[in-house]
Amino acid sequence: MAHHLGGLFPRQPVPALEISVVGIGPWRLAEQRPPKFNLVLFYRGFHCPICSAYLMDVQRRLDALREHGVGTIAVSSDTAERAQMAVDKWGLDRLQIGYGLTLDSARDWGLFISARRNSHPTPTGAVEPALFSEPGMFLVRPNGTLYFSSVQTMPFTRPNIGDVIKALEVVEREDYPARGEVVDHRKAAAVAGANDGADHQ
Repeated sequence: MAHHLGGLFPRQPVPALEISVVGIGPWRLAEQRPPKFNLVLFYRGFHCPICSAYLMDVQRRLDALREHGVGTIAVSSDTAERAQMAVDKWGLDRLQIGYGLTLDSARDWGLFISARRNSHPTPTGAVEPALFSEPGMFLVRPNGTLYFSSVQTMPFTRPNIGDVIKALEVVEREDYPARGEVVDHRKAAAVAGANDGADHQ
């Protein structure tokens, strides 16, 4: 029987995240206190050339993210050695690169997991790990609750970081709340129906 994948809900606490960061050491999400959000970017690993281009774009926009009160980290299930190679070969000298994400933790965050396709090196020169998580983007408030998420089954068409920054401008200007917050839609529909009935009495 297939394992049921559960999603995270906006306005609800996200799972714990404890990993290591290249050049820094242990890192815990619960200890981070950015002014507005933590941006947690889960990427596939050093074997993924699309991740390379994406994370380099993120690094170019770190100052803009900081201006909006966002602390940023990219995380994969890579080993310390492969994470260091990503930093060195992709020039990620300003973006925090976390490694050692367990597959159990990836599942807790609702990420999808892929198996190695073959033993041939990818364009980055690395072979895919036996198992690894697919991409995910999460904006987490300093209180540990989810504001926004995007989870993917494929490496392609990830949320554009420039678009995310533009969205943050709207969020700040309009004090826009986290949406998608309804956990029990049947109960919510019943309550809404009862309220609609009361309004017409």
